[in-house]
Amino acid sequence: MSWTEMALNGRILVVDDAMENIQILHAALQDEQEVLFALDGARALDLARTQHPDLILVDAMMPGMDGYAVCAALRAAPETRDIPVIFVTALKTPEDETRALDAGAADFITKPVNAAVVRARVRTQLTVKRQADTLRALTLTDPLTGVANRRAFDERLEAEWRRCARAGLPVALILADVDHFKAYNDHYGHQAGDACLVQVAAALRRGAGRTHDLVTRYGGEEFAILLPQLDAPGAEGVTHRLQAELAQLGLPHAASPTAPHITMSLGLSSLVPRDAQGANVLVASADTLLYQAKAGGRNQYRMGGAGALANAGGQVS
Repeated sequence: MSWTEMALNGRILVVDDAMENIQILHAALQDEQEVLFALDGARALDLARTQHPDLILVDAMMPGMDGYAVCAALRAAPETRDIPVIFVTALKTPEDETRALDAGAADFITKPVNAAVVRARVRTQLTVKRQADTLRALTLTDPLTGVANRRAFDERLEAEWRRCARAGLPVALILADVDHFKAYNDHYGHQAGDACLVQVAAALRRGAGRTHDLVTRYGGEEFAILLPQLDAPGAEGVTHRLQAELAQLGLPHAASPTAPHITMSLGLSSLVPRDAQGANVLVASADTLLYQAKAGGRNQYRMGGAGALANAGGQVS
């Protein structure tokens, strides 16, 4: 992505209690950016959580929740703390600007605004944000397989757990372990083992399907597939797709006592988060079910709740 591309086509949230001010900023930005707006702080926080803007322009002085309170609330929430904020305000003193920067603002623009200045400041912040996002993505990616790493999983799990708890929606998790992978490495060598994991990760990514599902290399030959807003029957359907994608690979495994090709054992759990529970309860449940699948002969899955057992072909027994 070029510098110019980084600075354009962002999603900008404008927060001001005066519609005329919103219209001025919209006119200045609409040719380069997507512009959302909110007339109060509470609505701004709701849009920040649900619409994931790249940048927020907020007025300092608003009735009820002012810009400083909005900025503090954004910084306090993990899902919004990395969104840069520009104060756009009639306040002009160095003390006002210092207070905004101390509150976590990335920039400070005084009213009446100059359209060219607003566009330039927005481009700068979008470029910085996207550079930071790119670097952060590198720290959250497993270098071998290209899927998310354990750190990315832990962060995303906590965020989805909180979000689904607020909405009363389920979160599903599949823990999947390549069967007899040590024997695979011993038989074919570690380079072949690495190549196998790359292909398995790609198959899991194809099977997960939805853009907001997260495939993670959880550790060694174990993978985690996080499925927000999916109940147990829906997650079971994903499990069948994962098994089908893996079977289609047909990777030989001559050293496996289970099958002549690569197989996986899987544990599937789906829960609606409760206030008294932490996200670790979902991981513990899926891990227990994975252990049961392995103890039951591998190349199968166990599902939470009913404790269903299925073979690699996906038929519940």
